[in-house]
Amino acid sequence: MDAVSYSNFRQHLKTYMQQVNEDAEPIIVTARDKEDNVVVISQHDYDSLQETMHIMSNPELMAKIRRGDEQFAAGKAITHELLTDFDDD
Repeated sequence: MDAVSYSNFRQHLKTYMQQVNEDAEPIIVTARDKEDNVVVISQHDYDSLQETMHIMSNPELMAKIRRGDEQFAAGKAITHELLTDFDDD
């Protein structure tokens, strides 16, 4: 994860925003006081983190995921061919 000073970040805001979105790599923006540092991530990555936290905080959903993992590990999975709207029939 790259770190950049606040003044450099401010001067090159557009470039850093593009970098965060294209590389999917957060940037630490540093300030004089370490408690004022921030981390900049893309909205896509932020949304993914929020969804992950929501899923992991749902005990029922996590139980279903664990049960599916156990079934897969035990060889009880059934594979299907992927169907899409793009298939030419």
